[in-house]
Amino acid sequence: MSRVHVVYAHPSPESFTREVLDAFLSGVSSYTISDLCLMGFPAVMPAQEYARGADDPLPADVAVEQAALEAADVWAFVYPVWWADCPAVLKGWFDRVWTAGWAYQPMRMRPARRAIVLCTAGYEIAELEATGHYQAMRAVMLGDRIGARAESSEFVLLGGSVLAGSDPAAWAARKAAHLERAAELGRSVSGRSIKGRSV
Repeated sequence: MSRVHVVYAHPSPESFTREVLDAFLSGVSSYTISDLCLMGFPAVMPAQEYARGADDPLPADVAVEQAALEAADVWAFVYPVWWADCPAVLKGWFDRVWTAGWAYQPMRMRPARRAIVLCTAGYEIAELEATGHYQAMRAVMLGDRIGARAESSEFVLLGGSVLAGSDPAAWAARKAAHLERAAELGRSVSGRSIKGRSV
């Protein structure tokens, strides 16, 4: 049984992203979660942390996050796409938690067996691909932020939420499919296959 640690970034408990999180977790048998907005995770790196040496003590909140990741086999990052990237609190989480001497220079962390990036967006993938935003987001998350820190990684974007305002019926069908995709992705952590197109 795989243990999953989820890093979640959305301020509203009533958002579609929260529904995606809940659907994903419905298929996961063992997990811990860092709800960054609920925790009030400090996203801005102070000067003393920036100046910290690789072997210097860690801030307590950073140590807690690193311990949760080390204890997990699978990491999942769940968030909405805002301005072609993750919310600022998650970017700040990477800034602070990916410390020198653990995530790089040198990398001493135990790599996850699998990392899952599960994000929501107003635009469809095809629209984001046409502008180059999809490729850029995927490259940053999988290539830079995760990279060799996981044995395998995947980027799953559930798009089209702008339909909620323009075509509620179409959005209802799309939303149901997205939530099932999220649930099946959660179930896949236990070795089950994922239906549909991999993105």
